[in-house]
Amino acid sequence: MGFEYVELSHGTRITLVPGVLKAVEEGVVKVSSTHNFCPLPTGINHSAPNLFEPSARAVQEHDQWLRHTKKSIEFSAQVKAQVMVTHLGSVHFFWTNPVRKIKQYAKAHPDANLAEDADYRRILDKALVKLKARMVPYWAQVLASLEEVRTFAVEKGIKLGCENREKFQELPLDAAFGEMFASFPEPHNCGYWHDTGHAQLKHNMGMVTHQQLLRDNASRLLGFHLHDVADGDDHQPVGYGEIDFEMVSEYWQPHHLLTLELSPRTTPQHVAESKRRIETLIAKRFG
Repeated sequence: MGFEYVELSHGTRITLVPGVLKAVEEGVVKVSSTHNFCPLPTGINHSAPNLFEPSARAVQEHDQWLRHTKKSIEFSAQVKAQVMVTHLGSVHFFWTNPVRKIKQYAKAHPDANLAEDADYRRILDKALVKLKARMVPYWAQVLASLEEVRTFAVEKGIKLGCENREKFQELPLDAAFGEMFASFPEPHNCGYWHDTGHAQLKHNMGMVTHQQLLRDNASRLLGFHLHDVADGDDHQPVGYGEIDFEMVSEYWQPHHLLTLELSPRTTPQHVAESKRRIETLIAKRFG
């Protein structure tokens, strides 16, 4: 289909590794980036980027996250990737998960512009207060976990792409990226990985402004997952949804990695169309 580079995803089974390495060695394909966990832990045969979380305070889960993240970093270096994209965990609630009221309101008002709905804003603001109060130990664990693998990744020549997330309770809060990167001693290899679909879903929830999220993190950008959002579903072909990719392209730089992250149900025709649309924007941006 005309692709020279691929991102190896968090769905890469351990049994596929010999073939992947052979393809890389023979020059069939080049690897631009990977996505933690890659390859998947033995016995896991489905995409599982949150199988273990860096926010987990349980010692056993943390040890598993650390072990498999280091394995993923080693594999990234082996296939000559530049960046390993990673999720940063989530906040766990029990009986009082505030996301329920957010979902209930959105479901009951399917035609509402949530970002401008005053009643919805009140529910969201209350939920954010609860989230910020609950997240303190989880966020502290995330920062400690990153510090445990950061130096190892530097030694292997791999940058860590910290991805913006789409769910209310997932970390980090979008406004916290800058503070997180500033907390690491220089030089460091952690950067921002922008997922267009996740940003648009949060934009539609009234939690962020898509362009502002890009603007705030432009100096730390490493790359992009590019996919569209239509009727609340992401990973759609580029140009078949509501995302303003012209705006997104304004933040591309020559060193950034651009990955089409499309649903497995996407047809080859739509993959090719998405590729052409992105290449047209690249040509417009850089000549």
